[in-house]
Amino acid sequence: MVKKRKRARLIYNPTSGQELMKRNVADVLDRLESFGYEASAFQTTIVPQSAQLEAARATEAGFDLIVAAGGDGTINEIVNGITPYPKRPKLAIIPTGTTNDFARALKIPRNKPLEAVEIIGKKQTLKIDVGKAITDDHVEKYFINIAAGGALTELTYSVPSNLKTMFGYLAYLSKGAELLPRVKCEKVRVYHDGGIFEGSISMFFVALTNSVGGFEKIAPDAKLDDGLFTLILVKTDDFFSLLALLGMVANGSGKHINDVNIEYIKSSSIKIEPLENQHSTLINLDGEFGGQAPVEFDDLKNHIEVFVNLDEINSENYIGDEERLAFEAVAHKFAEEANRVQNEQ
Repeated sequence: MVKKRKRARLIYNPTSGQELMKRNVADVLDRLESFGYEASAFQTTIVPQSAQLEAARATEAGFDLIVAAGGDGTINEIVNGITPYPKRPKLAIIPTGTTNDFARALKIPRNKPLEAVEIIGKKQTLKIDVGKAITDDHVEKYFINIAAGGALTELTYSVPSNLKTMFGYLAYLSKGAELLPRVKCEKVRVYHDGGIFEGSISMFFVALTNSVGGFEKIAPDAKLDDGLFTLILVKTDDFFSLLALLGMVANGSGKHINDVNIEYIKSSSIKIEPLENQHSTLINLDGEFGGQAPVEFDDLKNHIEVFVNLDEINSENYIGDEERLAFEAVAHKFAEEANRVQNEQ
């Protein structure tokens, strides 16, 4: 009797990374076949949530592996397609987006499809946590990297996709500098495992990994599989205090978590309620618009088995000096541009 082969479905965004993945589909499918999979591909379309719908279809059809190729938004859609089912396929990532935050946390080569697919051949997997968010519309949505709200968190969905493709970080730089002088605090009540925080914040982050916006060490002790979120509350809207926090994040020291303007909390569930302007806080889930506050978060521990680069995932020196310097340069330019915008107000 011929042994039944495992099935893999490649779901890819053809426009991500200046159509990088589109040029490599055939080679990726060949490598999946060499790893023992019966491989096929689906190209996302302009139909809303086409990646999510295809991921759900492939899950229902019993595929063993889904390969998500694109940016953080495409990966988030695919996770939303997989997560609700009791039996889920394994997940692999081929990152070809602008920031690739989730792939950065997993130490998967970014914008190098043929190197990224080789991670599957190493057969190294990890059961990772998935975040569940329920916002004011009572619809369950999922994320695997970061949920955020408040000032600046609208960056990823307020920058047009064509600008992100052409200019990458510079598009975020320009938009962020424009928004920073307008940051304002709002009063909130936050429920977490250790109690209740009530006070004024300008933004919050609910992290499952340590990478946000291309910068590592935002949540320096975040674990992929411990069943806990890292909650970061920013308690200031002062322009220069925010610039100082940005500088601490950029240099990767992790000192920002001890700053007087930061609340740093570990929790398996979180509820955030605005106390003044109801529904004024927009929620960002893995870079995509996720609804409005109030919002509840639950950590689904070890929910999806994903291929990771275990050889590198615990290496503190994985990001080379050249890339670290590039991130610091972006932060420096951000500060300069923000100061310019402030002076023009």
